Amino acid sequence: MKRFFLICVCCVVVASYADETSRPPNILFIAIDDMNDWTGFLGGHPQVQTPNLDRLARRGVNFTNAHCSAPGCSPSRNALLYGVEPFHSGLYAFYDQDQFPEQVLDRYVSLPEFFKKNGYETFGSGKIHHRREPTPQEWTEFFTPPKTDPFRFDETDGYRQGKSGKMNFSPTLNPFEDHTDWQNATFGVDVLSRKHDKPFFLAVGIIKPHLPFICPKQFFDLYPAEVDPPRIKENDLNDVPKVGKAMAKIGDDRRFKKDEAWNKVRRAYLACISWADYNIGRLIDALEAGPYADSTVIVLWSDHGFALGEKNHFRKFALWEETTRTPFIILDLRDQPAPEGRTVSNAVSLINIYRTLADLAGLKAPETIAGTSLVPQLNNPDAPLVQPAVCTWGRGNYTVRDRDWRYTRYYDDGEELYDHRKDPDEWTNLAANPEYASVKERLARFLPEREAPLIEEGIETWSVPFSADRLLEQKK
Repeated sequence: MKRFFLICVCCVVVASYADETSRPPNILFIAIDDMNDWTGFLGGHPQVQTPNLDRLARRGVNFTNAHCSAPGCSPSRNALLYGVEPFHSGLYAFYDQDQFPEQVLDRYVSLPEFFKKNGYETFGSGKIHHRREPTPQEWTEFFTPPKTDPFRFDETDGYRQGKSGKMNFSPTLNPFEDHTDWQNATFGVDVLSRKHDKPFFLAVGIIKPHLPFICPKQFFDLYPAEVDPPRIKENDLNDVPKVGKAMAKIGDDRRFKKDEAWNKVRRAYLACISWADYNIGRLIDALEAGPYADSTVIVLWSDHGFALGEKNHFRKFALWEETTRTPFIILDLRDQPAPEGRTVSNAVSLINIYRTLADLAGLKAPETIAGTSLVPQLNNPDAPLVQPAVCTWGRGNYTVRDRDWRYTRYYDDGEELYDHRKDPDEWTNLAANPEYASVKERLARFLPEREAPLIEEGIETWSVPFSADRLLEQKK
């Protein structure tokens, strides 16, 4: 009788465990705006302080060579959230998606809509899409921050270029609660504290370090008055073809030099990164303290990188390392404890996120989705990848990044080639050197054979990249 009882108990325990492990995982989806490799775990700046991101990178799988699909908020997010690259969708530029005709997107299923259709509760806050109003097709609940008091700034410790609010690089004196990232993260903390009868997909968009570079003064105070500049080569644009030169925001570089402001701009960027890290830490702490600490997958990414003077360039909108490389981490809390310090050094594209999350949730991804699942790399960081990362900025302009090389071809056939084993700063363009013709030929095989035409409906014409389609802007 005792034996029968023990068998029954064991069966109940095994059945309960099987039921728990068979339930699809929750997803905590953290999207960051404009963060480059100036994080501790990527080593992009020696003084940066990102303890929460570093902790997440140690525990999860850190994709140290991750790249966006396009170095601009709108095309990058459209590619990731709809699972289709710009050269297949035609969404090369910036768009107000609420002005799209239905046929532009009706063949795609966005990532939150996909999870909602598959039985998930979907929650969102902050910048997930670029310029798209929340819809009930995508979101069970979407948080919109309330209006708060206007910001007060410490003018003595900051810098503003002219009267532009966007070009402000100053500490704020308001309480944390007045800041959008605090409010969006607070919503995420609240969702993580609730009881959920269904699996949830929680997307939190962290806006900083997007312009303006403003955040609470406490985070400026983390850094010395003079911060280390990035490594910059004088006349670095000399061997860059004309389309690449046209992408560089040389005017900003000249203005910052004239105002002797580069140091304040870079210090403000570092402060905003630490502010973003602080709010991300609040989300991770809430998850770990709650009931979903062993049933959630965390995926963290930035939509693209950011240049701060390299190649005389400021902002994104170019096809170089600092503008395409992004933080990207996946931590599957169901797979714990796991070895710390797992890194994938092969180049990966963020286009793979959609299919990877579908795979982790045991769901079949839509047929329209590009990319490949990164679950093999989560299981074995040394597992080979199907293809390198391909990034687009305007129809006809592409860069291909693998473990060791970057090859770029512009719409007018201008080329760049960099050997990252010897030249991580991309100072020496090897494209004209015949010794590397075979490298160019190998990487060129990954350039798109067909290019979708530019979608014009809803376009923000200022954003049409330097390409054949730039003629559209000139005609309007």
